[in-house]
Amino acid sequence: MSRSIAVSLCVAVVAAGSALSSGTDAADSPSCTSPEYRQFDFWLGDWQVAGPTGKPVGRNRITAIHNGCALQEQWTGNGGSTGTSLNTYDASRKRWHQTWVDNGGNLLLLEGSFADGRMTLSGATQRAEATGTDLQRITWTPQPDGRVRQLWEASEDDGKSWKVVFDGWYSKAR
Repeated sequence: MSRSIAVSLCVAVVAAGSALSSGTDAADSPSCTSPEYRQFDFWLGDWQVAGPTGKPVGRNRITAIHNGCALQEQWTGNGGSTGTSLNTYDASRKRWHQTWVDNGGNLLLLEGSFADGRMTLSGATQRAEATGTDLQRITWTPQPDGRVRQLWEASEDDGKSWKVVFDGWYSKAR
């Protein structure tokens, strides 16, 4: 690429970024301090994750990003799996949203809410054999002892019955 084309590209990118910001800076941005944005804060931390029998299955680090407007998850499984999710409260729709991607090429889009002391997000996924969709439901429940239980279930019959995909118990990493 010639230097003049590279410079023109840089100018175009900067101009596009300026147009997107519309003169709004961080001080003018809406605040993410309403109580709804704090509903998932119980999941923040550096966690060791075990299965229901107590056997370690991985590690998960959940951090607040973008001035507390989102949570970012960084998963590392003991078997080599890795994944990342981005979680945010959508105030306009009064719903929580999670986008999950992993090193297996999987994508999971979930939405839901915090109710009855737990966060529940759900969504539909296409079956690998393209014969229909499955429902996915993940519930995070803070425990009195400071742990968090993450229960991931799937349904192949539109929610009439559910199978456990993952039952993880989060304990703060030492």
